[in-house]
Amino acid sequence: MNSFGRIYRLSIFGESHGQNVGIVIDGAPAGLALSEADLQPDLDRRRAGAKGTTPRKEADQPHIVSGLFEGHTTGAPLTILFENSNTRSGDYANLVTQPRPGHADLVARQKWHGYNDYRGGGHFSGRITLGIVAAGAIAKKALAPSGIRIESRLVEIGGCTDPAEMDAALERAIAAQDSIGGIVEGTVTGLPAGWGEPFFDSVESVLSHALFAIPAVKGVEFGAGFDAARMSGSQHNDPILAPDGTTRTNHAGGINGGITNGNPIRFRIAVKPTSSISSEQQTYHFGDQRVEPLVVRGRHDACIALRVPVIAEAMAAIVLYDLSLIAAATDRRSECPRAR
Repeated sequence: MNSFGRIYRLSIFGESHGQNVGIVIDGAPAGLALSEADLQPDLDRRRAGAKGTTPRKEADQPHIVSGLFEGHTTGAPLTILFENSNTRSGDYANLVTQPRPGHADLVARQKWHGYNDYRGGGHFSGRITLGIVAAGAIAKKALAPSGIRIESRLVEIGGCTDPAEMDAALERAIAAQDSIGGIVEGTVTGLPAGWGEPFFDSVESVLSHALFAIPAVKGVEFGAGFDAARMSGSQHNDPILAPDGTTRTNHAGGINGGITNGNPIRFRIAVKPTSSISSEQQTYHFGDQRVEPLVVRGRHDACIALRVPVIAEAMAAIVLYDLSLIAAATDRRSECPRAR
């Protein structure tokens, strides 16, 4: 439901216009040097303020209220809170009877029988990702000594890949009071071979689970991804060049049989256009029992993909740190390795 992970396990909570949003992290190692300042760089990357992002500006300052003592994690659950202070809940009052197309207003009403907090999208809001970014920053810090590096970047907006064209597409969407989507690419280097399992806990399965949990993500692919369906086996296979598994190409995206192969993991995620747009739309009105025009009020991103790269990094770090702990706990090697 609202929890994820096996050993490094997260539980998210809060609503967009509630008093706080936050996260509880279980499984963080004891003795990790940590401060609230360590989390701020990634949280700042997620913040609004740049062109094409929402005018709603929050401090996004983390408050670690448990699991930390004298500058180090204690091994007890970490609880991190973020205050919501810049809210305009009245902008959402009309959405009780007239749900936004493409948003979660209608399904929230159906699932929770009208008791859901609709303000700012409630628990469906991208604001809930604050805790995920914080958990990812901690996971990155825990993985850092092993040399694992996780990076992501925005590679496409509105079908454009050239930076100048991407900026122009964003300007057009803003002028039209519309929104556009984008594609984020992630890379993980320094991974050892052998993490993951063949089927339900394959690296692709677990990482896809986490990436699809990011609001607005509608597609995930690894390596050659969907292009693999258009390739022959001789084109797609990655020739192995060395005993450590280094390959000439990386169409597999660093994963074979659900298990890391030592090459970089490469993934891409498709981010849909923001559902809340200022231009007029048509949608059902429960009070009047007919389809009527809707103009969405409030403050929203013209391109939510602009803020997704750091969230994708966080999800990857969370998954990979959890997989590292699972790998350490389930290492089945004997003291006498089999000669081959």
